[in-house]
Amino acid sequence: MAAGNLIRKHAAQSLTVIRNARYRQPAPEGAVKKFAGQLNEKALEKSGIGPEIDVIRNVSHLRQKREAARSSRRKVALVPTMGALHNGHLALVRAAARHAQEVYVSIYVNPTQFGVNEDLDNYPKTWHQDLIQLRQLNDFMEGKEQFIGKVTTIFNPTTNVMYPGLPPTSEIQGSGSFVNITPLANVLEGAARPVFFRGVATVVMKLLNLVQPDEVVFGQKDIQQVLVIKRMIEDFHINTQLFVAPTEREHDGLAMSSRNVYLGDRRRRIANVIYKALQASEMAWMKGKRDRRELLGPALGVAESIQNTQRALPPSERAGFEVDYMSLADPITLEEIQSVDEERGAVLSAAVIMQPIEEPQLGENLGLGRALTPVRLIDNRIYNLHKVFPYGESRRSLELSPDSRAARNPCIPSTVLHVLKGPEVHPTSTS
Repeated sequence: MAAGNLIRKHAAQSLTVIRNARYRQPAPEGAVKKFAGQLNEKALEKSGIGPEIDVIRNVSHLRQKREAARSSRRKVALVPTMGALHNGHLALVRAAARHAQEVYVSIYVNPTQFGVNEDLDNYPKTWHQDLIQLRQLNDFMEGKEQFIGKVTTIFNPTTNVMYPGLPPTSEIQGSGSFVNITPLANVLEGAARPVFFRGVATVVMKLLNLVQPDEVVFGQKDIQQVLVIKRMIEDFHINTQLFVAPTEREHDGLAMSSRNVYLGDRRRRIANVIYKALQASEMAWMKGKRDRRELLGPALGVAESIQNTQRALPPSERAGFEVDYMSLADPITLEEIQSVDEERGAVLSAAVIMQPIEEPQLGENLGLGRALTPVRLIDNRIYNLHKVFPYGESRRSLELSPDSRAARNPCIPSTVLHVLKGPEVHPTSTS
C-alpha cells in the first residue's frame, strides 16, 4: 500500500442486503402515550419506560409536544438514532441533557441511506432494550446537578410517516424528494456508499423540520456525517445548533458502533486495527510531522503488518480485512491534502472492511449474522480541533474513555463542542 495515495478498495458489491425493508419493531401500541390522552401505566411499565417518557409515532402528537415545550420556554435537544442503542448513543443523550431541559431521541431505521446491496433488513433492532436503557439513563441523571434535563420523548415513526409521498428508493437515480449535499457527500464514505449521505441528509432534514430542536447532537465517530449536516444547516438556514460529542470506545480503543454486534469473537479481536493505525499517525503528529506521507505512512504500516499476520494464519484461525481508505483531508471540503495547514486543521479518517469468516469453527461465537457478511468500520482523528470547528462554548462530557482525555490524546476532543450556531437562535429560559 502506497502511503502517499488515498487507498480505496470498493466493498459495496460484496455487501449483502435486502432493500426497502422497514423498521419491523415499532413501539408496542399500548406503550404509545397520546400527548393529550390518558397514560396507560401498565403498558408503559411492561415496555420498560416510565410515565416521564412519551413514545410518539405520528406528526401531530410530536408537534403538540414540541409546542408545549416552546410555550413553557423549555429548551429541546434532538439525538437522532437508528436504535440498537449502546454507550455511544447514551453519551450523546447525556451531552444533550447537560444543556436542554427536554431530550428527544428519535429511533428510526432510515431505508434511504442503505444501498440496494446493503444490510438494511439485517440491521440490529433492540426496541425493548433501547427503552430500558433510556429509562435507566434518566434514573442515573436524576438529581445530578450537571444535568438540567432528561429524555422526555422517543419519536418512533413508521416509514409511511417519514416518507408520506413516494415510497423511498435506494437507487442512485431513484425518484423521490431528497437532500443532496455535494460534493462533500461524494468522497470517502460517499464514494463507497453512493446513496448514503443523500439518505442521511434527507432524514435529518425531516427530523429537524418535525422537531425544530434548539440543538441537535451527533458523535465524532461519524465525522463526515457531521460535516454534511453542518453544511446542510448552513446552506438551508436551519434554526438549530449542531453539537458534536467525542467518540465513545471499547476497552481496546474500537469505536462503539451498532454494527459491532456482527463481528463475533474472531473478527472482534483484530477489529481495533483501525484504532491502532490512527494511533500510529497520531504519534507522528505529536512528533511534529505534518506531511501526508509522514502521517499516513505509519498508519498504513500498522494496518499492513496486522493484515500480513492474519494472512499467514490458516483459514480456520484468521480474520481477514481490507483497508478501504486512509484519508488526510481538508476539514471543510474533505478534499485530500498533501500537508496540514495548522491554521486550518485536518481530518484523518479511515475505513476498514472486516471480511466474512472463511472457516467457522464448531461452537465459535460468530456474532449477529453468523459472520457471513462484511462489516464496515470507520474512525477518525481531528488535528487542531479548535481550528476545524470554531465554537463559542464547550462543555465537558460526563464520562470520557481514557483515550478521550486531552492529556493522553490531544487529537480527540475532551469536550462536547458547539460546532455551529444557526441563524437567529434565541436562548430559552432554564427556569
